Amino acid sequence: MSEKQMKLGAALLATGEQMASWLYPSTPADAATSLTHYKHMVQKAEEGKMDFAFIADGLFINEVTMPQYLNRLEPVTALSVLSAYSSKIGLVGTVSATYSEPFTVARQFASLDLLSGGRAGWNLVTSALDGAALNHSREQHPAHDQRYQRADEHLQVVRGLWDSWEEEAFLHDKESGVFFDPEKMHRLDHKGEHFAVQGPLNIGRSPQGYPVVFQAGSSEAGRELAAKGADAVFTGMGGVKTVEESKRFYDDVKGRLAKYGRSPDELLILPGIAPVVGATEAEAEAKYERIAGLISIENALRYLGRWFNHLDFSAYPLDEPFPELGDAGSENYKSVTDNIKRTAKEEGLTLRQVALRNATPRGPLVGTPEHIADVLESFFRAGAVEGFILLGHVLPEGIDDFVHHVVPILQQRGLFRQEYEHDTLRGHLGLAIPENRYAAKRSDKDLIDAIGIHSAE
Repeated sequence: MSEKQMKLGAALLATGEQMASWLYPSTPADAATSLTHYKHMVQKAEEGKMDFAFIADGLFINEVTMPQYLNRLEPVTALSVLSAYSSKIGLVGTVSATYSEPFTVARQFASLDLLSGGRAGWNLVTSALDGAALNHSREQHPAHDQRYQRADEHLQVVRGLWDSWEEEAFLHDKESGVFFDPEKMHRLDHKGEHFAVQGPLNIGRSPQGYPVVFQAGSSEAGRELAAKGADAVFTGMGGVKTVEESKRFYDDVKGRLAKYGRSPDELLILPGIAPVVGATEAEAEAKYERIAGLISIENALRYLGRWFNHLDFSAYPLDEPFPELGDAGSENYKSVTDNIKRTAKEEGLTLRQVALRNATPRGPLVGTPEHIADVLESFFRAGAVEGFILLGHVLPEGIDDFVHHVVPILQQRGLFRQEYEHDTLRGHLGLAIPENRYAAKRSDKDLIDAIGIHSAE
């Protein structure tokens, strides 16, 4: 058995990652708000012993390109319900640091963590779509760097609030009438550029100390934020193209940790994958073509425009080289648009090819279960990833196929667990439980006092 095993998460993306996934025959058209559908997916992922289930989110709808997201569940609410239908799998939800208050976020995820027995994770995003501002009483969306500066402080405040109560602060002693130990309660009294928060948080510490923090963003600012404070990085499907490209990203992010006093094993790199599984290569190819064929070229162009501030690509020739766009779109989806433009140039792609590829990313993961396991193993053994987040093109088929056909092969090869060995998300991911900052200071003081007494003697 391999000493080190990969981490695997499953994204519960309504009807699927593909923009027309709701049209797929085996996908319920109303799946985005169906508890039955979400229960099936989280329980199937837990059956496969996966580390976590993940629900993404957005704060602005585009009624043209993503119809399945016109009517969708709020992640923390959905995950709270799903905690009752699962017992081991981690539960990770997206909440924007740009359009939320730290106290509310800290309370939401601390609540989910307690209700689930220590299985909560927060996917910290900065919201890329300009329209989100108009839904939150703002006339203008903050600039890219401003959003990340705010996110940095937001995360500091949230973690400070998670330290409001030390272990065993709540005594619940009926005989003495003492409900809590006031020496183990702490106000944060934070005053910064973006937030002023007194605290303490009105909910205690969870079994895993802090909920696990994921960071979704591969821009320069995103990589820096991840290195400074995240526990895991979700890089999107662009992260699995070649081992060499993935390794460059991995080494770049890991190389930033030392300046923040962190070791490489304190941050997990988890790119998104969208495998298409078939009993044979031909069957997998046919399934991919069937999924890709759900989208018209007109809708594919609209979807591509989403990354470029809703640029109207219908004004450009379809079968000529992808147009030169300069910095279009780089402010909001910088890493995504940079990657699209770079790949189009390097491979000499037409606009039609770029649009269709973007709508249904193919990558190297179309094939038999053995082929897909081989590809994942090659990335993992090369030290280019710690694991992967499954983004099914269509759901629930994407999760069902992966759990039924690919996971057993990874288990047979000793690359993935046979059974859960822990009860918390931190335990699954091999992440240490963070010590409460106030308890740590008390321990340091006690040690200094003990050394002083010993020296005096």
